[in-house]
Amino acid sequence: MAKMKTHKGAKKRVKITATGKVVGKKPGKRHLNWHKSGSSRRQKGRDFTFAKGEERRVHQLMPYDV
Repeated sequence: MAKMKTHKGAKKRVKITATGKVVGKKPGKRHLNWHKSGSSRRQKGRDFTFAKGEERRVHQLMPYDV
């Protein structure tokens, strides 16, 4: 059977920690930030962990990055 391929879009956006948690960045902080409040910009700067159901989906997209 052929190897499974890693989903390149998921690989660029998501990191899997050593314990298996899936961590990503919050959207909406790339550009057009001048009209957003400082508190919302700070909140978007932090990483967040995915929910359990989403973690399962990401692990399927990235089979060898665990």
